[in-house]
Amino acid sequence: MSRSEEGEFKPADDPLVDYKALVQSSYDRCAAAYSRARLEDVHPELGLPSELLDDGASVLDIGCGAGVPITRALAERFAVTGVDISGEMIRQAKANVPGASFVHGGIMSVDFAASSFDAVVAFYSIFHLPREEHTTLFSRVHSWLKPSGYLMCTLSHSDEMAYTEDDFFGVTMYWSNYGLRDYVQILTGLGFSILRTSTIGDGYSESHNAPGEDHPLVLARRQ
Repeated sequence: MSRSEEGEFKPADDPLVDYKALVQSSYDRCAAAYSRARLEDVHPELGLPSELLDDGASVLDIGCGAGVPITRALAERFAVTGVDISGEMIRQAKANVPGASFVHGGIMSVDFAASSFDAVVAFYSIFHLPREEHTTLFSRVHSWLKPSGYLMCTLSHSDEMAYTEDDFFGVTMYWSNYGLRDYVQILTGLGFSILRTSTIGDGYSESHNAPGEDHPLVLARRQ
């Protein structure tokens, strides 16, 4: 809590603030700086769904951002649909990955037919949604997946109440998350089998001067 006391992090508990709208507008404004800071190459763990899926499989990328590097790497083999709440991120993604399809909207607002995808991925995105909605999100993902379809997502190690950071690439950003143990219970309760849990870094290049952090990376399958 020491960093909160310094004013960098603050509780996100103002009922008059639309925090989803804040995420959207903040990513619109910081899209260029954020995209420059991302790694150009995908983490080796992304090879897991690539090994499990056939060429041409349908993949949903939740919070695709500007499409680099995750969406771009997936689109080399699969039919990818990227979703992002930021219109500017979607604009960049269409330019960066012309072979993929993109939807501009919040993941709790868009919808897809049941059994639409062989896999769903979500890297560094779920924690921008109020954690009270995470169970519903994973339930929606379960319905969108084909039987035995795969989910790969970055989550959080520790339980944290919703908060904002006042200087995320020059904008205010919102986070909200449970801890990994809670997520495992949520996923298994909804009918997912946890196949593997590993750890992944923050996805930033070495040129981005920020404290290092890591996230649990969960690979699950719809039962």
